[in-house]
Amino acid sequence: MAGESFIKGDVLILSVHDGTSYLPVACLTSNSISTNLSTIDTITKCDPGKTIKTAGIFDYSISADGLYIDTGVGGDITKVSHDTLLAYQMAGTAVTWSISTGLVTNTTYYGTAIISDLNLDAPTAGENSTFSATLNGSGAIVLVDPIP
Repeated sequence: MAGESFIKGDVLILSVHDGTSYLPVACLTSNSISTNLSTIDTITKCDPGKTIKTAGIFDYSISADGLYIDTGVGGDITKVSHDTLLAYQMAGTAVTWSISTGLVTNTTYYGTAIISDLNLDAPTAGENSTFSATLNGSGAIVLVDPIP
């Protein structure tokens, strides 16, 4: 389509705030965000047989898959990987996250989430270890960085 400007998936990078700055989640092969707004169905005696739908609760989750890399001393300290995400998960710490959209306006989404699922896959010798993570959102997704 003429004039269409498609956003490439490789520009949508999930990052988490480590207390100092946003660090990209290491070597992701994919990441996604899924939003949901529940509806409340009401049937009244004023309009029998007609269902009235109103907005309910907004929630979201973020999924990420990537390669497990060394982010410790001597490793790539500019990223977070499974080890850091596991520490946040075990502590029950909510993480502040960001995803840049790659739009010309440089729009970035921000939010806070709990790491609810984290999986580490260690395949046979010679293959790279991978991980997957699910972050369950808390509150709204915003366009202004919540961390001053």
